Amino acid sequence: MAPFMKEWDEKELFPMESMRKAAALGFGGIYTREDYGGSGLSRLDASVIFEALAQGCVSTTAFMSIHNMCCWMIDEFGSEEQRQSRLPLLCTMEKFASYCLTEPGSGSDAASLTTSARRDGDHYIMNGSKAFISGGGDTDLYLVMSRTGGAGPKGISCIMVEKETPGLTFGKKEKKMGWNSQPTRIVNFEDCRVPVSNRIGEEGTGFNIAMKGLNGGRINIASCSLGAAQGAIEQARDHLKVRKQFGQTLQHNQFLQFRLAELASDLVASRLVVRNAAKALQDDSQDAVVLCSMAKLFATEKCTHICDRALQMFGGYGYLKDYPVQQYLRDVRVHEILEGTNEIMRMLIARDLLKD
Repeated sequence: MAPFMKEWDEKELFPMESMRKAAALGFGGIYTREDYGGSGLSRLDASVIFEALAQGCVSTTAFMSIHNMCCWMIDEFGSEEQRQSRLPLLCTMEKFASYCLTEPGSGSDAASLTTSARRDGDHYIMNGSKAFISGGGDTDLYLVMSRTGGAGPKGISCIMVEKETPGLTFGKKEKKMGWNSQPTRIVNFEDCRVPVSNRIGEEGTGFNIAMKGLNGGRINIASCSLGAAQGAIEQARDHLKVRKQFGQTLQHNQFLQFRLAELASDLVASRLVVRNAAKALQDDSQDAVVLCSMAKLFATEKCTHICDRALQMFGGYGYLKDYPVQQYLRDVRVHEILEGTNEIMRMLIARDLLKD
């Protein structure tokens, strides 16, 4: 991935064939059961894998992590027929999946979503829009959180919608600061007729499914931040060894030595909190949700800071697109926003601390 990271970013290419090569190594369904084509690995394994891959391309790895989350949601909450019919094609990445929760008017307040799915016999009639959908327009299957009941989280269901469904359309491809190797579009539903058999789980359980998916998604995206930070530190270290100022290479500047040491320490601390949360999620620990929130909050902010300070060590060169460090920074910045903003992470942590 690393040799193509710059090209994918500049040309905004969605590298499906490269991801399929990754899927051939087992990375299409990392923590999906082996019975359905997955690798059957742990959340801790997934964290290690996503960190490593993100050093090659943060944006592409982040999409792969979303795809893996969708696979897990089908594996964990779907019917036997849904697992058998969907997962083998998704785990090989012959087909790709997108997660659809956010709406133009419903971001952090996800339980207020308005995309509707009205029951009509053996079908749902779906209307509404989803925003900021990774892979939107290019992927094959959309896991859509839709309102099948009354207001609030208990009125939401999770419904799979195929790309070829009549009434499913897509907005323009968004122009973004980073994450350019994956397309982002609004997904529109206009009288989409979808079989009831496409619903994952029972009616009214969709919000719970979405939130449980996001617990793992937060670990995944934090792991992608780790990879970016690792790559940025290595690049900064190598730059300090060759760049000369005031008659000697920058590696002899004590301030830069101390700064590099601080960044490396922040990265190790971030890695430990992410791995700890991954283990807690895998073990279904009672404190898994708050630990995932802490990991996402801590690691994404620390790793963005690491990338920013690494760029500073390059001086003006760091601001040029010839050097990958600026791409790490652009790609990693959105991690503080998606999979639940870091403000929401703070709220979840505080609620846990203050509960009776």
